[in-house]
Amino acid sequence: MTVSLYVPLASPVHRAPAGLKLGLLAALAVALFVVDRPEVVGAALVVVVAVGLLVARLPARSLWAQVRPVWPWLVLLLLFHGVFTDWRTGAVTTLRLLALVVAAAVVTSSTRVTELVAVVEWLARPLAVFGVRPARVGLVIAMTLRFIPLIAERAHRIREAQAARGAARMRWGILVPLLIQVLRLATTLGEALDARGADAPVTPPRRRAGASTS
Repeated sequence: MTVSLYVPLASPVHRAPAGLKLGLLAALAVALFVVDRPEVVGAALVVVVAVGLLVARLPARSLWAQVRPVWPWLVLLLLFHGVFTDWRTGAVTTLRLLALVVAAAVVTSSTRVTELVAVVEWLARPLAVFGVRPARVGLVIAMTLRFIPLIAERAHRIREAQAARGAARMRWGILVPLLIQVLRLATTLGEALDARGADAPVTPPRRRAGASTS
């Protein structure tokens, strides 16, 4: 099982700049939340899927692997709106979120993490005047993108181990061992970052020798 979201291919989407793809993703999100017609939102979903499969030439299993964890929540969201509001609102909301999930999957599958981090750091540069470190923001994004497939891989290994012991039907039985492994991984990562001075304060510039003090 792969632990990387990026799928190396030679498609026009892969060759497009990371900033352009993130900008289009943001524009799509704004447009989808402005539009309130299910046929338009559904058409947007079809276009996004077509771009991922036909233009980016991504395998369907790659997109489905990123959509699969959220589809139960989308079904629950649809049922919630169907019971408490109306089915039309539920359909619009579900299609809207599904289109954004697929679009984000196309971006992450066709863009290297280093390129995404570089764009995020560039966008965070103006925040440096408020004490925000762009490099630290990029590190958070990189770790998030890295941890998503890594946690999925750990969950897959736990399921295989439980299936080998005859506990394949215990779906919720992976939560405790998965939580333990995630906490151990987070502790190890935190210790590694501390050892490398990731949380060290910025060293102020030294005064020149012989400079007057007040």
